[in-house]
Amino acid sequence: MIKAKKSLGQNFLIDQNIINKIVNLINIKGKNILEIGPGTGNLTKKILEKKPGNFIVIEKDFNLVKLLKEKFNKKIEIINDDILNVEEDSLHDNILTVYGNLPYNISTEILIKWILNINKKKIWFDCLILMFQKEVADRIISEFDTKNYGRLAILANWRLKIKKICDISSSCFTPKPKVESSLLLFEPKINFVKFQSPKHLEKITRVFFMHRRKMIKKPFLSLFNNNKKLASKLGINLELRPQNLDFDTYFKLTKEYESLRS
Repeated sequence: MIKAKKSLGQNFLIDQNIINKIVNLINIKGKNILEIGPGTGNLTKKILEKKPGNFIVIEKDFNLVKLLKEKFNKKIEIINDDILNVEEDSLHDNILTVYGNLPYNISTEILIKWILNINKKKIWFDCLILMFQKEVADRIISEFDTKNYGRLAILANWRLKIKKICDISSSCFTPKPKVESSLLLFEPKINFVKFQSPKHLEKITRVFFMHRRKMIKKPFLSLFNNNKKLASKLGINLELRPQNLDFDTYFKLTKEYESLRS
């Protein structure tokens, strides 16, 4: 019997209704699939029934890798590694459809890594079907001027179209986590603001939200060399707080920051 490892944030999805809902979201027949953290293979089994093309899974736990090999033999390609160590755009020559019951302790790190690493010439996925702790999902889909709004929403909405599918009860997992989960579907945006480097957007949002309850005046003047005229040009009130600025304002600030550096 496989015991979940708390250190790896393991909670195995066992509810068949939820598993069916996940695999029926889109038509994956013939598509190349990547599954992150397949665990004991409950979702993996259902994906295989849909007759996908190449099927890659990434599992860090070697005991689970052995179990998956016994269960599925050569039907799947197993990579025994931490997803954060994997260069995702080199996994396959073709576009991947990605499933993931992400470890809650590194879920935001995974998503931000993927967003910042999206290659301008080649997008490596057509959609991401990912499960997050509900609190994290609420932050990803939040709108400006709300308590959940922050860096995660700005970075995710810059490059991705996001749709919430459903909330998932903790009773759908074993062991039962202390939190609820949410299932989100992401698709890459065709039209988006282009930056010299997405890491500049990451920096702008990091500096602004470092003190999210304070006015933006100090981080703004620090980033833009005390240029108050720029605030007037962009129509920004420096007495506002970070959550009061919408997505487009942060994108404009990033473009101005890049102009300043070039």
